[in-house]
Amino acid sequence: MKKPQKGTFYVYILECRDNTYYTGYTNDLEKRLKDHNEGKRGAKYTRSRLPVKLVWKKGYKELKEKITLILVFVATLLVLIFLLAKVAGGQPEQMFSRQRESMVKDQIQARGIQDNRVLEAMRKVKRHLFVPWLHRDLAYMDSPLPIGEGQTISQPYIVALMTELLELKGNEKILEIGTGSGYQAAILAELGKEVYTIEILKPLTSRAEKLLKEMGYQNIHVKCADGFMGWPEQAPFDAIIVTCAPEEIPAPLIAQLAEGGRLVIPVGSQWQELKLLRKIEGKEVITSVIPVRFVPMIRDKSKVRSK
Repeated sequence: MKKPQKGTFYVYILECRDNTYYTGYTNDLEKRLKDHNEGKRGAKYTRSRLPVKLVWKKGYKELKEKITLILVFVATLLVLIFLLAKVAGGQPEQMFSRQRESMVKDQIQARGIQDNRVLEAMRKVKRHLFVPWLHRDLAYMDSPLPIGEGQTISQPYIVALMTELLELKGNEKILEIGTGSGYQAAILAELGKEVYTIEILKPLTSRAEKLLKEMGYQNIHVKCADGFMGWPEQAPFDAIIVTCAPEEIPAPLIAQLAEGGRLVIPVGSQWQELKLLRKIEGKEVITSVIPVRFVPMIRDKSKVRSK
């Protein structure tokens, strides 16, 4: 960032970690941004939403008259309204609906996904609601997208493929490891009876749980914990899906898989393979599906050390 010019007064907008916005003004922009990220500015609002980043600024020289200050804030509010409109539905729902249909046809069906229930779930669940506001226009692209905390929402095709591999019929109890945005959990909730989903990062856990409740899902149960250990209190599970990559298939997850159940998981560090594990007569039958690239599984370090 360039050193602020002497005598320049800045009005600015910050994007917070949870994709909300904060506006303010200063004559030392560099120091003000540093203060925000150190929790010295923004009262309780930005302090609980760090880190923040600058998304808009406007500099004014010799800002003295009150009427000018009013005009500056009106302009700032207009920019803020534009950003919020982009997030909260400024783009017509009909356009998102067309994009969702195109996603299913061109990205998913065209690559061989045939389960009609999976296709219908992908058509129904509004993926753009799970994407950060400033990226919603990219929600239906054929790629993963960042969702904060160094994590991503998976590529639509991969979501559909992993879901189809579970062969859900409608009455299953499902465990998901890696809630992330909550999108995969919503897809699973359309296809199974109960979904238990675990996320180790608290900000993502809170955000996904809030969104899923707002969308009306009553059959999704969210917990912040180390997904490597599964959810033994609710086991066994008819299906388990893992959306982050451990270096090996976690033994606790295999133990929590019911007889006849299916576990879909990416495995590996630099090079990863999507694997399907089936439990048949107490034995594990593992099939490699395709090469993939997922974020690594994050562990609770205290539990790792205690092993």
